[in-house]
Parts: sequence; structure tokens; C-alpha cells
Amino acid sequence: MKKGVTTLKMLAQHLNLSVSTVSRALNDHPDINENTKTKVKQLAKSMNYTPNIFAKGFRKHKSNIIGVIVPNITHYFTATIVRGILEQASIQGYRVIISESDNDVIKQNEMLHTMIQFGVDGILASLTKMTRDIDNILPIVDTLPLILFDKVSDKIPCTQITINDEEAAFNAVEHLINIGKKRIAIIKEREFSYTSEKRYAGYLRALKEHNIEIDEKIILSVDDISLMQGKRMANILLSIKKRPDAIFAITDTAAIGVIQTLNKFNIEIPEEIAVVGFSNSKHSTIIEPKLTTVNQPGNAIGKTAIKYLINEIENDNEADLIMKKTVEIKTELIVRASTFKAS
Repeated sequence: MKKGVTTLKMLAQHLNLSVSTVSRALNDHPDINENTKTKVKQLAKSMNYTPNIFAKGFRKHKSNIIGVIVPNITHYFTATIVRGILEQASIQGYRVIISESDNDVIKQNEMLHTMIQFGVDGILASLTKMTRDIDNILPIVDTLPLILFDKVSDKIPCTQITINDEEAAFNAVEHLINIGKKRIAIIKEREFSYTSEKRYAGYLRALKEHNIEIDEKIILSVDDISLMQGKRMANILLSIKKRPDAIFAITDTAAIGVIQTLNKFNIEIPEEIAVVGFSNSKHSTIIEPKLTTVNQPGNAIGKTAIKYLINEIENDNEADLIMKKTVEIKTELIVRASTFKAS
């Protein structure tokens, strides 16, 4: 026999009370006497009654639920952002629904509309790297509060929480220059990635400001910036007649792949080739030598994003007065043995 969900109507029928009386008793309304409240709560417990938060939200025009969309929840950096979102949401009395777009634009658009159908109060989204057409996103900005984080777009008029990817990459490459490296390779994503292009711009600016020649042969682009691609790109760089003396990978994952390949061929790190990554993942301290990397404070990004979103949700009447802004969370270059040998 199929079990049904216990409703307010069922509780009311059992006690011969009105649905509104049962509802108010469950919510400790002062108009309901204590005896009735006790009877209603005891029955609700015995029948495993659970309030329908979506129906409740519909009646109140507020669900206290926030939708979160990310490209890949298993990515370490994304996971730290989500942890910050969940921690801050709990503190401020909000529930969170998390969805994964798998870096698929169509799936991302479907999720955005599903979140609206669920009756969320607002949405936090990290865009897919393939997001170019924003026509499906713009109407959402007029429908409910939307804040972008990490993977953002300056074409969408909403508050955006991010790091200064260009500046962070500039600092990483300048560090390599300061330790005497003059032929610095980069492993990045192809031109459709907003974040990659920002980091590439920082790489180019550092070389130009220090009058270092830009060599297209050591600028490598891949579709998937993974461990395997890091290994493959390192092999390509080692096969070049004039090898680089440093490699900047725009993710730790690729940088670790580079280090593994250099170790395989007994290349001395950092004396022969120094390596820098990006994100300060947990694996950056497990690999030998330990990886110099840009620390992205994911937890702080998540907490900041949800604070701004809840502010927009709870100041809905003043929505037109809220200035849409880009909020940059500070990064830090963590220098380790892959670029600096202690004397």
C-alpha cells in the first residue's frame, strides 16, 4: 500500500478542527489555547507531519530558500565556496538548493528557470565557461535577486562577487620574474573562458611591464584544464628546443600535472623550471615540491555572495536604490618550494 503525505487537512479532520486552526496551533499563534496546541502538535508528530515549505512560501510570498547553481560541485575551490554559502545561509535562517550545470549552457538555463518555479527568494550562480548568450539570464534579473560569483559576466547587470583574476595572475608571473625567470610559459583554457582570459591578460601584462618577449610557442591552450592536460602540456613544453624556465598554469590541477611530468624526467624544480598554480587546493601541499599558488578564499567568496543576496532579498522594496556592484575578494600568492628553495 502506497503511503501518503500527511497534510494539514488530514490533521484537521482527525481533530475535528478547521485547517486554519491547526495551522495556527502548529505556529504557536497566541489566539489558540495551549490545550489545542498540545493536541495538534502531538498528532502531527505521531502522523509524521512535515510542513510544505513551498506552499508556505507561496502564501507568504517568501520561501527563505536560495538557489545555487555551480558548474562542478566536486571541484575543490567550488566546494569551499558552497561551504561558505551553506554556513552563512544557516546563520541567517535560509535553506539552500544546490544544482550543478556540468558546464552545460542549456542545463544552466533550465536550472535558472527551475529555481524560479521552486519559488526561491534569490539565486546565486557561477556561470559555465561557455556562457556567451545572456538573453536567457537577463529576464531573471528583473524577476528576482540574482548574484553571480566566481565565473561572472560583465554583461549582466547584477552584483558580482569575484577575485581580481588579472591582478592575481600578474602577481604570480611577476614573482617568477623576480626570482630570475625570463622564459615563462602559460597553460590556459581556450578563448571561451572568461576567467582564463583574465588570467592570461595578467600574464601578458607582467611580461610587457618587465620587457620580456612574448613567445606564442610557450602559450598553450586546452579545452579541459585538467591533471592529464597539465602532464600533456608539460611534455610539449619539454620537447621545445628552447625550453621555458618557468610554467604558470591557471589551475592547481594542471600545475600538479606539470610537476609530476617534470619529476618523471628528473627536471630540477625550481632551478631548471619553476611552477606556479592557481587556487591553493588541498593537493598543492601534497605534491613534491609543494606548489606555489594563488590562494582563492572560496569560503569568504561564498559568505560574501550570500550576504549580498540576502540583503537584496530583504530590501526588496528598495531594489531600485541598491547599487549593483562588483565586489572583489582579495587573493594572496602562497610561495612554496616549486618557485623558491630555502637556503
